Amino acid sequence: MNPEPATPKRRDFRNFLHAVRYAVEGFWAAARHEPSFREDLIFVAILTPFAVILPVNAVSTAVMITALFLIVIAELLNSAVEWTIDDISLEKRPLAKRAKDMGSAAVFIAYINCIVVWAIILSANWDRIARLEFLQWPPPFLP
Repeated sequence: MNPEPATPKRRDFRNFLHAVRYAVEGFWAAARHEPSFREDLIFVAILTPFAVILPVNAVSTAVMITALFLIVIAELLNSAVEWTIDDISLEKRPLAKRAKDMGSAAVFIAYINCIVVWAIILSANWDRIARLEFLQWPPPFLP
C-alpha cells in the first residue's frame, strides 16, 4: 500500500517572512545562549573590515569574508546539534558524544580553512600590503 503523497507547502510571501523571522530568532538565541557563537561573531566583526580595506582584488575579498562566515555557519550548526542532543537526554551516551565532537570538528575545520585562505591571499599580495597601499589617501579609485 502506497502512502498518500504529502501536500506541498504553500510558498508565498508570508511564508518567506515567517522563515526570515525564525532565522532572526535563531540568530538571537545563539547570540544569547552560546558564548562560542558570540566569540565567533567578534572574530568576524574584527577581521571583516580588514578583508575590505586590504589591497586585494574583489574576488579575494569575497573569499576572505566567505571563509569568516563559514565559521559562524559551522558554529550555528554545531550549537543546533548540541542543543538537540541535550534536549533529548542529558545522560552520557557514546553516540551523543560522537555527534557533539563531530560538530566541534566542523567548527575547527572552518577555522583552519579560514586561516589557510587568509594566509594564501595575504602572502600572494604581501608586496602591496607591506607598502601599506590601503592606507594611502586619496585612494586610487577616486578621481
